[in-house]
Amino acid sequence: MAAPTHRRRLLVRVAVTFVLLLAFGGCASADLSTDTGPPIEGSGDAGPPVTIQYWNGFTGGDGPYMRAMVDEFNKTHQNITVESNTLGWTDFYQRIVAAVHAGQGPDVAAMQLDNLATQAARSVIVPMEGAITEMGFTAEDFPQTLVDATEFNGHVWGVPLDSHTIASYANTDQLAKAGVDEQASTGTAFESQLAALQEAGIATPFWMPNQWPAHLMFLSLLWQNGGQPYSADGLKATYNSPEGVEALTWMVDQVKQGVSPTNVAKDSQYLAFKNGENAVTWDGIWQINDLKDTAPGLKWSLAPIPTAFGKPAAWANSHQLVMLSQRSPDANAQQASKTFIKWMIEHSQEWAGAGMIPAYNPARNSAEFTSMPQSALAAEVENFHYIPSIPGIGDVNAQTLELAVSEAILGRQTPQAALDQQAARADDILASNAEKFATNQG
Repeated sequence: MAAPTHRRRLLVRVAVTFVLLLAFGGCASADLSTDTGPPIEGSGDAGPPVTIQYWNGFTGGDGPYMRAMVDEFNKTHQNITVESNTLGWTDFYQRIVAAVHAGQGPDVAAMQLDNLATQAARSVIVPMEGAITEMGFTAEDFPQTLVDATEFNGHVWGVPLDSHTIASYANTDQLAKAGVDEQASTGTAFESQLAALQEAGIATPFWMPNQWPAHLMFLSLLWQNGGQPYSADGLKATYNSPEGVEALTWMVDQVKQGVSPTNVAKDSQYLAFKNGENAVTWDGIWQINDLKDTAPGLKWSLAPIPTAFGKPAAWANSHQLVMLSQRSPDANAQQASKTFIKWMIEHSQEWAGAGMIPAYNPARNSAEFTSMPQSALAAEVENFHYIPSIPGIGDVNAQTLELAVSEAILGRQTPQAALDQQAARADDILASNAEKFATNQG
């Protein structure tokens, strides 16, 4: 009997990906060094002149902030020059894998936390625990949940630059019109707030998207409800648990109860917020600067998303600074790379201007950061949740979890049916990934 269409497509996709990985890796990974080089001596700028390559994906509104930091570093370090190569995140990882395995990779890169396990399994990045010690950092310098999230297969793979999370944006003029003083912090209070806004004439105060960032909202509610998206061994999707069904049902109910319109397209809820068509929206803190630039007359506040279930939780990700595997490691370049990473972390309050939350505790406690809107979320950093460190997990989310959330919100399937169907597909992909990456997740 022929396999179902979706399964045939899955097998083809896995086979193609595996062939690409063989082409990228092959026996080349055996020639790559996982050594981060000699310890930093003094300032790290005392050796001979050296130029290092730094790759990142900051092509949007965050780009100018990153460029300014690199420029400042170069001006203050006589013997180290950092050359930046900025690529779109869409093809960043494909290009960096190819470059590293061709022996032409950069010295340092910024990567998203949920990609570290994948790149570690591909031998693209190197363990960083030794380098972190040499830089003088300890686990106490960062939120514990973020420290834990950087670990995979017994190693630490990145140095956290920031956390970026979803939060609740509210139109303060509309809240005032409804007699609401501040944003709700609990699910019950949120329901009352929405009812008051409807009574004040805002027919649909909270739009529920069926695409981005809907799955980030779902994950937040799942974690609030005590659920987990995947099993601890990374081999099974668990987002179709009773906790997951209840979380997705809460989202669907916003549409059924008329709080949200039906069929809200990607980013429509955010555009509606900028235009004053809704009163509250949940979105990433990376929208802060866009609101300032494109909706300067809008009065808004920022707060943690309400705790609709048992405990506070919100999806988050993190940009991590990593060092890359090298065919022919250069000791001076490795030392300069560690100096650069250390400086970037210690000056990350400057990076916060891009709308991020510094991961480094002293930077997050700085006066410069506490004057920024996202500082309203700083007290919640230990309630941020990160996608588990599982190689290939980004593709699993995109191909299954996001589809389940969309199908349920559009009313095409019940939350239970949508989550069950996609969890079964996720299990197939997870099993294939475990074999493909040959990684012991236990």
